[in-house]
Amino acid sequence: MKVIDHLNKAKEPLISFELIPPKRGGDIKSVLAVLDEITQYNPPFIDITSHAAEVFYEETPGGIRKSVKRKRPGTLGICALIQNKYNIDAVPHILVKGFTREETEDFLIELNYLGIDNVLAIRGDDSGYEKPIPLGRSTNRTTKDLVNQIIDMNHAKYLEDSLLDPKPTNYCVGVGGYPEKHFEAPNLSADIRFVKDKINAGAEYVVTQMFYDNKFYFDFLDKCRKEGIDVPIIPGLKILTSKAQLHSIPKNFHVTVPDELADEVYSAKPEDVMEIGVRWAEKQVEDLLNKNVPSVHFYVMLNSKPIKMLLDRLKLFNKVI
Repeated sequence: MKVIDHLNKAKEPLISFELIPPKRGGDIKSVLAVLDEITQYNPPFIDITSHAAEVFYEETPGGIRKSVKRKRPGTLGICALIQNKYNIDAVPHILVKGFTREETEDFLIELNYLGIDNVLAIRGDDSGYEKPIPLGRSTNRTTKDLVNQIIDMNHAKYLEDSLLDPKPTNYCVGVGGYPEKHFEAPNLSADIRFVKDKINAGAEYVVTQMFYDNKFYFDFLDKCRKEGIDVPIIPGLKILTSKAQLHSIPKNFHVTVPDELADEVYSAKPEDVMEIGVRWAEKQVEDLLNKNVPSVHFYVMLNSKPIKMLLDRLKLFNKVI
């Protein structure tokens, strides 16, 4: 089922999760362990992140060697697992950066073979590696361009006219939103206009970047509605679990950690930080649900312990019997 259909048919707020593939050279056991935990809470869909190639420098007997490789492959395989083993709708992330339009089309065709009909179209992080584009290949410049490509495929419009008997795909496209604005946007108003461009291109819902102050989400929601964006806007949350995240999360995701939360974490023992993060997220979720959000999206990555603590405490989402 499409994500938008899950949202439209829901009689109560939904819950969804986002996982990250294991690092290159790992195995599926870590993903299976997390999936076995979180699927107890009946998520209608689960997102899987995607990752472009990065540059690595390795010291060898012959000197420093430069290599280019994907640090976290496996998105397609994990999506197939979620869709067919757990019978939950998988939502793979499709990136602008690091992939040609031809590679994107091939990936979407493979997803279509698997019966996956949901994707999240995002620009992707700058890995510091500028992929050379082979002659005859092309790239999307913006997320709007990527959405256009996916919607074209929904109308059986492919990059090559030589496809035999081209069939339309049936993708529901989600996109990202930034309550504190994307760090490269000049201001929040401009960033919201970029969101509107993606919706006008055919995207059907928005999932926000993580935030730790609900005020950012509700201000963003209000401004989106005033701009004429009327699709569901799902709040994204990540439970803070370590002191190191007080630095890494703002640095990597450009979000604000409120003084109250930061002060409590700084003064706590390391073993108590997860409990503090869970309590903070509990207050956030209760406030969001009291104000009738359509769904809550949790950035789980590969650590199910804090989300299990939170959801067992809230008792708002029924486990599978």
